[in-house]
Amino acid sequence: MCTTQKRPSGQLSNLCCVFCSVFWVTFPGTIQGGSEATVCAHVFSPNEPLSLTVALTHNDQKRTLFLKQMDQDFYECFLFQAPVVKVASHQSIEVEVQGASFQITKRSDVMFTPMSFLTFIRTDKPVYKQGQTGDPSPSLSLSLSLSFLHNRLTWKTFRWILVPSVIGSVNVTVRAEAVESQTVCDNEIVSVPEKGRVDTITRSLLVKAEGTEKTVSHGWLLCPQGALLHEEVMLQLPADVVEGSARATVSVIGDILGRALQNLDGMLAMPYGCGEQNMALLAPNIYILHYLRATQQLDPILLQKATHFLNTGYQRQLRYLHVNGAFSTFGHGTEVNSWLTAFVMRSLGSARSFMYVEPKVINGARTWLQSQQKKDGCFKTVGTLFNKRMKGGVMDDVTLTAYISASMLELNTSASVTKSLTCLREASHNLSDIYTTALLAYTFSLAQETDTSARLLKYLDSVASSDEGLLHWSPPSSEASTSLSVELTSYVLLAVLRRPQLSAADRGYTSRIAGWLVRQQNPQGGFFSTQDTVVALQALSRYATLVYSPGGASTVTVQSSGGDLHHFTVDQTNKLIYQERELRSIPGRCVIEAQGSACVSVQVGVIHVHPFHCFYSTDMVIADVAMLSGFVPEAENLKQVSWYQTSGEITTPGSN
Repeated sequence: MCTTQKRPSGQLSNLCCVFCSVFWVTFPGTIQGGSEATVCAHVFSPNEPLSLTVALTHNDQKRTLFLKQMDQDFYECFLFQAPVVKVASHQSIEVEVQGASFQITKRSDVMFTPMSFLTFIRTDKPVYKQGQTGDPSPSLSLSLSLSFLHNRLTWKTFRWILVPSVIGSVNVTVRAEAVESQTVCDNEIVSVPEKGRVDTITRSLLVKAEGTEKTVSHGWLLCPQGALLHEEVMLQLPADVVEGSARATVSVIGDILGRALQNLDGMLAMPYGCGEQNMALLAPNIYILHYLRATQQLDPILLQKATHFLNTGYQRQLRYLHVNGAFSTFGHGTEVNSWLTAFVMRSLGSARSFMYVEPKVINGARTWLQSQQKKDGCFKTVGTLFNKRMKGGVMDDVTLTAYISASMLELNTSASVTKSLTCLREASHNLSDIYTTALLAYTFSLAQETDTSARLLKYLDSVASSDEGLLHWSPPSSEASTSLSVELTSYVLLAVLRRPQLSAADRGYTSRIAGWLVRQQNPQGGFFSTQDTVVALQALSRYATLVYSPGGASTVTVQSSGGDLHHFTVDQTNKLIYQERELRSIPGRCVIEAQGSACVSVQVGVIHVHPFHCFYSTDMVIADVAMLSGFVPEAENLKQVSWYQTSGEITTPGSN
């Protein structure tokens, strides 16, 4: 199977795929003879050791390009020297995958063309910083190279140093022209052809501002119900913003979870380096899938994409499983963690309706957790987390017990929590900590102890914060953080939604809570940290299932003080389609109006870059090292990277 893909430069290239149900092998459909070409191989979740061979065949002669043995998910790209041809000719790429129980061989043709005069422009980096100097050091300069065929089979390269002066996409155009000359080349006078004596090529470069990018978002969940709804917001910039780096967008989508759905693999900007981060990326997809299936919006393409993420994340998480059934941050040789073990058990248990999870993984986690239960029924805290924000407000044995109990109740294992509920009933009379109260209200609602849950929710209602008609809960000012507010507000929403029957007043109450949560979402559909994103999406998915309506349509008009005017229409044909427009007038005032019968999620985001700042203490540091364009790190060399006083891992894009 071959598909056509359009490159940013405007040129077309054929991308071929061989036997996609078992593995992917991609390569250009047309390759210039004598040049270096790239082949990428991806093997999905092999269930036995495999051998992958990629070879080039022509006139019954076979040349092995790549040979690799593997027993897990594998992805790698490699270069090979294309044969020199005088006329265009077809040759074959042959792929052979062999295991203990099977062998598969597939072939696909590739076109090799004669070398042309002007070949390519290559730069030393994919992005550049505004105002970089002409220092020839590769780490500071933008190096542009032009290579072309000279003297038949000899390559010549010329280099220049360019200094980007503006932020954004910049086009670099190189024009080469053959001119009259008396120079003798191979004992012949150089001749200039009538046609093809001039060639031009353009490449687009992305110039970024120096500093840290920050996004400030303003969101609304608007349900007009026939009325005209009106919202206003002032878009402002900080004093230290890097000049020219600010931009603003407005986006509209017809589903509460639509933004998260567009970014199943990117709601949280973090690597795949440990068991904590892997679960933070994995868990939100599970709740989105449950929502889409409950509302009959889960089409085969979305299901395939999401389940691929789930299966990949599940296999990766097994790296951090210990023989006793518990999980740890970095796997064998590191301390296990009770909170992380409960988080994994809870998430994988919920994912079982979309993929196969070995029963011993969940049962082993539950058995280990039960072995950590004290005589009073509470669970003791075991281990520490590298990322303290992963577990949100779970800070002591009571909140840990409530979290583990809720996890087991969600998996319908109520017999396992008899003792722990005894511990929690005693703790429920202490209302001094608002986070604990919210988590207990949800736990007792799952246990169907309605009287206890109602008593806790009544107290929470008395301490709720109201802002423009919306409801949320925050801890005392000394502990306040937006992330923690999102998490505990989500637990309140989950508890209310668990009431046996929701009255009209209950529905209005939950809509005020959900409206506040939607306002806190980032442009990718996530929130501020890890656990708040997981719990908030769980709450919003349950709320969205309750209020979902397959009919209706609405129009949204957005106008800025600088003259921007955008109109959006949302109906059942495009409610899951993300619509975005640019706002050119910042700083300034932005007015949003919505009218119709369908709920819409509207978000205005302001993105800017501010200078780097130093932070003196943190519980986790991520070093993001970018490679020069055209280069990939060698896996063996990465092992030689030394870490100073840290327990870290190195991950690369496409790795497990």
